[in-house]
Amino acid sequence: MKDLSNKNIIHVKKDGIEYLQFRKLLEYSDILVHAYGIGLDRNYRTAKANGKLEDEKYHKALNDYKTLCSAIEADYTNCVKPVQRHTKNVQKVMHKNNGQPDFENPQYENTDGLITEQKNIILSTTNADCILLMFFDPNKKVIANVHSGWRGTLQRISIETVNKLKEEYDCKPQDLICCICPSIRQCHFKVHADVQEPYYEEFKNLKGIEHFIEPVPGEDRWAIDTVGINIEMLKEAGLKEENIVDSGICSVCNSDQIHSYRAEKEGYGLGTAIIGLK
Repeated sequence: MKDLSNKNIIHVKKDGIEYLQFRKLLEYSDILVHAYGIGLDRNYRTAKANGKLEDEKYHKALNDYKTLCSAIEADYTNCVKPVQRHTKNVQKVMHKNNGQPDFENPQYENTDGLITEQKNIILSTTNADCILLMFFDPNKKVIANVHSGWRGTLQRISIETVNKLKEEYDCKPQDLICCICPSIRQCHFKVHADVQEPYYEEFKNLKGIEHFIEPVPGEDRWAIDTVGINIEMLKEAGLKEENIVDSGICSVCNSDQIHSYRAEKEGYGLGTAIIGLK
């Protein structure tokens, strides 16, 4: 397997699991833990869903979280994961479910972003082509973890997160760091008019939109750069360009190492982003 490290991320192989870490966030390793696990199974809720046959997958999913967290010296029982539904909803996490990971709490139903200033809480999200965004404010000591698929991007959940951080913690956009995990890129996100039209309508005034939504030559489809759209939105919201750190990895191009729904189809796996304050 190739090393996915680049100027923004390092690819770590440790204790039987592989994960990526952002060089920018590693500068704060005295107060912050984070990782993007690339070898995990389906998530806890999916694995638990169907009868006895799924028991093995359920325990495998839990063990994957445990292994990933242990590799970065974190306690997997501190994990909190929303029940992702492709919404723009962002919630504040005040406490953890002591003794076990907090993965099925109805409090986080229909939620795709979590924020907290609490120590020893690990915010978790999963993806298989969708964008995952990890936010950190080194001044306010606040974190966020956000799932932004094409529907979430269309609803501007990244900006909902910035606004929530401003509202709840008085964060200043220029202080925020945002790291973008591996996801599908414009080279593979090709859509028909039912997606292109609402995208153009929503973002037609965004700088660079002519590059973010491009017709596919010889096809009745368009290639959309959802990562580029999020970056431009975040810049317009006040984040510094140097604080928006993209992994630069396409999940489809690297589907031999990164989970991708489009490449794997039925039985696809999930990548997992975790971030927490010590």
